[in-house]
Amino acid sequence: MKAAVYYENGPPSVFKYEDVEDPVCYAPGVVIKVEAVSIEGGDTLNRLGGALITRPHIVGYQAAGTIVQVGKEVTHLNVGQKVVTVNAFGSHAELRAVPARNAWLVPDGFDVREASAIPVPFGTADDCLFEFGRLKADETVLVQAGAGAVGIAAIQLAKRAGARVLATASSDERLAKLKPLGLDHGINYAKQDIVAEVMKLTDNKGVDVVVDPVGGSTLQKSLLCLGARGRCSMVGNAGREAVKLDVSSLMAGNRSLTGVFLGAEIFTDRVHDMIQRHIDDAAKGKLKVVIDKTFALKDAAAAHAYIESRQAVGRVLLVPGPC
Repeated sequence: MKAAVYYENGPPSVFKYEDVEDPVCYAPGVVIKVEAVSIEGGDTLNRLGGALITRPHIVGYQAAGTIVQVGKEVTHLNVGQKVVTVNAFGSHAELRAVPARNAWLVPDGFDVREASAIPVPFGTADDCLFEFGRLKADETVLVQAGAGAVGIAAIQLAKRAGARVLATASSDERLAKLKPLGLDHGINYAKQDIVAEVMKLTDNKGVDVVVDPVGGSTLQKSLLCLGARGRCSMVGNAGREAVKLDVSSLMAGNRSLTGVFLGAEIFTDRVHDMIQRHIDDAAKGKLKVVIDKTFALKDAAAAHAYIESRQAVGRVLLVPGPC
């Protein structure tokens, strides 16, 4: 099979498009013919500095396609079904093997490209808001990096739950694209002070929940945006900065900071069923998957570079063969 691989960590230019061995179908797993790869934020971080579990290494958490092999222990999936899959690596290829537990059925008629972009962003946003953020109707949420995939998912899920939604992005143009998804107030962090704007918009009360996939210095601002009993979900380090925090503001208002990692509970019934609900809702038009741009698999380097330019609103996809 063909795959986008690399032999060392580094910038997008480390990618090579090569022939590699087909993956093995293990007893509790399936192999899919990949039709769409959703490039996750963690994929770019792993390429830059993550472990090379295989050599050459095929990076990538998330991909959707058609099942072509089923392991002997798998009874609930069949060859020919379309699924979206998540695993620690291996998405940037024409074929991928995953545990069957990490495959979710794509409803008939639903675009497999849209399905490819759901599990990690929507599952992560759901955990940040509800499992750990304990969001309730009529509360106020701040979503950092609102134009990213987790941000776009969080805006929709929070609005659907009856919350008031604030979000940050790097330009007014990007913020404008978030309005139809449920954004109430946008903050252009390139021009505005995030903490000051949040306090202005909340009459100096602060927000109830923050979803922060950026980390670094942005995480400090997130903590300062919290109101009394506010909850901040820290879910990534997209800003690629060292995290240095003054947490003294937490105790005074009974505020909390929780680290969230979907992968820690990906095999649980709770997470599996929650992700399937989001896929089914998207197929029914109740949630919107925003795809910014699609690249051919052979152009993985260009796709990663585009993501790192911070121009995208929503997900960037790779597809084997012509786009």
